[in-house]
Amino acid sequence: MADTSFHIAMYPWFALGHITPYVHMANKLAERGHKISFFLPAKTQHKVEAFNLHPHLISFIPIIVPHVEGLPLGAETTNDVPFPLHPLIMTAMDLTQPDIEAYLRELKPHFAFYDFTCWLPALTRRLGIKSVVYCIISSATIGYLLSPARKTLEKGMMGSDLLEPPEGFPSSSIKLRAHEAQALAAVTTMDYGSGLSFVERQLMSLSDCDIIGFKTCREIEGPYGEYIGSQFGKPVIFAGPVVPNPPKIALEKQWEKLLSKFQPKTVIFCAFGSECVLKKDRFQELVLGLELTGLPFLVALKPPMGAETIESALPEGFQERLKGRGILYGGWVPQRLILRHRSVGYFVTHCGSGSLAEAMVSDCQLVLLPHVGDQIINARLMAGDLKIGVEVEKGDEDGVFTKYDVCRAVRTLMDHDNKLANEVRTNHAKWKEFLLKPGLENSYMDDFVMQLHALV
Repeated sequence: MADTSFHIAMYPWFALGHITPYVHMANKLAERGHKISFFLPAKTQHKVEAFNLHPHLISFIPIIVPHVEGLPLGAETTNDVPFPLHPLIMTAMDLTQPDIEAYLRELKPHFAFYDFTCWLPALTRRLGIKSVVYCIISSATIGYLLSPARKTLEKGMMGSDLLEPPEGFPSSSIKLRAHEAQALAAVTTMDYGSGLSFVERQLMSLSDCDIIGFKTCREIEGPYGEYIGSQFGKPVIFAGPVVPNPPKIALEKQWEKLLSKFQPKTVIFCAFGSECVLKKDRFQELVLGLELTGLPFLVALKPPMGAETIESALPEGFQERLKGRGILYGGWVPQRLILRHRSVGYFVTHCGSGSLAEAMVSDCQLVLLPHVGDQIINARLMAGDLKIGVEVEKGDEDGVFTKYDVCRAVRTLMDHDNKLANEVRTNHAKWKEFLLKPGLENSYMDDFVMQLHALV
């Protein structure tokens, strides 16, 4: 089968932060002539249809998401509900198993790519289909939190357990603070739908699959990927950066006009993805910190908890003081295009893997402000292992940051005489050049496909 194309089914977790990178991967595979059947929630299809660059090879197959008691009517993805309801979205996804089985029997793909549906490998094995866990979460995060070496299912997990890496974990700068370890232990062991904890789900997914794939490069996360392969006894393949093709559309006139009035590389852009909702006091400290920098800024965040709009949550007198310098927006913004704008010089990010992938190939200096889950370990990788960003300092015990912490992180990067800032700028430029190197992605994707061929 080495010279022929194959057929891949994809069924990512019902979160736009997972669905979108799967679409980018589908495009890269379709470029090589492979056919993709992409299962996704019915009402989500229109949100990603524009990203399908090969509609003759990539077919979106809408799945009707069953209603689960406790979910708002019509909720389909994690973007539709607050974090405490995510397990119910998982339960709804589990209930689609009969429909997925019917489609797989009819379509007969060679491979099924998945991440959170831990029941899929048992199903594909019965049907003679190879299963691939394609991980959007970084291999460093999976290795640190979910390694079988932790024996979490037998011993449980306390916050204190996560203050040290698991046995055999590669040498790294990943170090968790007490409040982070506590929060990550709680999330890792919480019920995550259908009576399974998050860790049970992930261990089943990784143990039962045929191969594990990561959306990253060996040069960035190689030791972590190899550690996971050895822990689970599975082949591990790296897809490379899977950088989406540059946007063919221009930035809308309203954004172009707003940003163009500022000097090159002076605007701070702050965005925390499609799901992050800050507490009101944290939101206020964040915007006050940006004000203290003296630079212009664009904040694109959801309204904080308890606020109807982003404007209603602002500190008193803020808008009057910042007229013309601070732009605040509570809706969706074209992040990739904004990061490429000549006026934007800094990016305050929550360290979601998609945002970091876009940021690493931009010229913006990175200010890292992680909130939950894998974002925390991503931030340590960026600031520690790769040294391409500056993390906002927080209280060790409570995880609280102040306006001064935000301002200090930005000003560190503004200071061209600062040793750390110069090291970060140099490293960022080096990694950007590496990730955009002609032939790098093709080489990774060709190798990825070759290793898939070896399985069938």
